[in-house]
Amino acid sequence: MRAAYYLKLPASGPAPLPKITERWTVPRSNFVHKKSQENFERITVRRQIEIKDGHPETVAVWLGFLKKHQYYGIGMKANVFDFGGLEVGKDMDAEAEAIAAKLGEQLELVGGRRSLMRKEDKVQQMVESEPFKAQWGAQAAMAGAQSVPHGNKRIERVVVQ
Repeated sequence: MRAAYYLKLPASGPAPLPKITERWTVPRSNFVHKKSQENFERITVRRQIEIKDGHPETVAVWLGFLKKHQYYGIGMKANVFDFGGLEVGKDMDAEAEAIAAKLGEQLELVGGRRSLMRKEDKVQQMVESEPFKAQWGAQAAMAGAQSVPHGNKRIERVVVQ
């Protein structure tokens, strides 16, 4: 709170939050010595500090100061909310275009562009070739069925185009 005061951040708190009490029992030994057990308890005490309408850079400095000078065994979590204007979609589109212009060709590597996948083109050509289609019965009628001998059984194979 003192650091927030000197950084001129409008702070409120610390507001107490509910305690979390965890208890567990562990046997000291196994099998016969069931009555010899140890009980452990951990109590977590939480506090909330709210900063409202602070400049984002000042809040980042304050959080950095808290992280640098926190005591051992004390955890810290910060939820930072940033409010934008009504034209958020336009701003995000402009930012995406700026990122795309900055990355250039490296952006084309993301997501597997067809221009980079030569093997896929060869596979596509092979699948569309007439010998391949004839081998797998693609030349048959719309739902042509072929039977393939397998031992003393006949296996029916249906090809849908």
